[in-house]
Amino acid sequence: MDQALLEKVFSTKDFKEWGNMIITELSVHLKNTTQGHNPKTINWNTPEKEFAFWNDFLENGKEQDFFEEVLKRTTHTHHPNYVGHQVAATAPLTALTAMVSAILNNGMAVYEMGMAPSAIEQVVTDKICHKIGYDEHSGGFLTSGGTLANLTALLSARKAKVVHDVWNQGHNGPLGIMVSEEAHYCVDRAAKIMGLGTKGIIKIPSDNNYSMDVTQLESYFNNAKSEGIEIFAIVGSAPSTATGSYDKLHTIAKFAKVKNIWFHVDGAHGGAAIYSKKYKSILEGIKEADSVVIDGHKMMLMPTITTALLFKNKRHAQHTFSQKADYLLDENENDWFNSGKKTFECTKSMMSLHWYLLFKLYGEALFDAFVTRQYDLAQEFARMLQEHNDFELAVRPMSNIVCFRYVGDQLEPGQLNDLNIKIRQTLLEDGAFYLVQTKLKGVHYLRTSLMNPFTTRVHLSQLLEKIKHVALLAIS
Repeated sequence: MDQALLEKVFSTKDFKEWGNMIITELSVHLKNTTQGHNPKTINWNTPEKEFAFWNDFLENGKEQDFFEEVLKRTTHTHHPNYVGHQVAATAPLTALTAMVSAILNNGMAVYEMGMAPSAIEQVVTDKICHKIGYDEHSGGFLTSGGTLANLTALLSARKAKVVHDVWNQGHNGPLGIMVSEEAHYCVDRAAKIMGLGTKGIIKIPSDNNYSMDVTQLESYFNNAKSEGIEIFAIVGSAPSTATGSYDKLHTIAKFAKVKNIWFHVDGAHGGAAIYSKKYKSILEGIKEADSVVIDGHKMMLMPTITTALLFKNKRHAQHTFSQKADYLLDENENDWFNSGKKTFECTKSMMSLHWYLLFKLYGEALFDAFVTRQYDLAQEFARMLQEHNDFELAVRPMSNIVCFRYVGDQLEPGQLNDLNIKIRQTLLEDGAFYLVQTKLKGVHYLRTSLMNPFTTRVHLSQLLEKIKHVALLAIS
């Protein structure tokens, strides 16, 4: 055994040297990106070329260049020209909580492997439950992302609403959930993992604002029932991913109560609006939900990946997974401190540290300020687009997501789709801005998620000018 090698790996001197180097490098990176000094938001490369670079670097690259190359070859979410995916420009201090979590490596499946983070998690989830409007019977936990949280919530819904014990005995008849056709694809994925099949995903059409058309709930519910499908849950989007449109949660809540089905709110992106004094009204009805998902790594300035799953009745969090590992867990259903009894993943990172530190240092005012600013900016961007004849807004934004397209003059619909696809690809390869794209009812749109607290009207105006320039070159 090479003990000297192991001692080198755990050298505190080397750790301190590497740590000082990367903190310095990251500080420079943050300064340059947040102030827009870096010329590019993304240094685009093809997958094949990127693979070739790193394959070669493993053998021939200089180890001291590793972090510099990573920074160079990744997307700069802190750049004000980053208007792409729904990923936070993280509060820098959360990099330190992530480091503490990585060093301590407390897996948190059982209390003694995560004493502080387990208690901290309880404090955090209790605070969020209170903000939603839940009473003292509520509770929740943190888990690894919105996809896993939505799956867990639907498993809880099935456990609570379906009389047959599907978890232990398997299906004995068709089950289904109701969800908007504009909902995030992870809801479909969760339903199929649960064995509901395509027929068990009852998709409600959207209205002109791309929100769930709640006028059709009754007919779709009755149609499913006539086909022998037992509906046990309905999912409200807060908001939908493509357009950022919020479903009418208060109406869905009333429907769920009448039908005695579980009401779940996928607030992964926009659930954080509960903290905005100005915009919290768009979440009217959320306190009636049986479960709610909110991502910390989207509108709450935290690193990927951390999500809060909250329950109106905390008993549902305890009962979702009814298997027992005698060597780990006891029968006490109120042992909130044993995370592995409630979560899908059992072992998880000490993600509660991110939430707690931000609450401790800055309070709820931080999330109010950030969400409100970004939602206000989307409204301003929408007005800018409507002032330009060259652009068409897909729908008035309800959150910080804005979908639009370049229309120009005398182009057919098919030509416009091709043109906007080309515009987006050109911008990607150029790298000065990073935005994404979506298709709504067959029409191709450019899509921005205004995630960065340093993005201003000036940056958005520059983006529109660049799009016009690219479009004119493509047309000519």
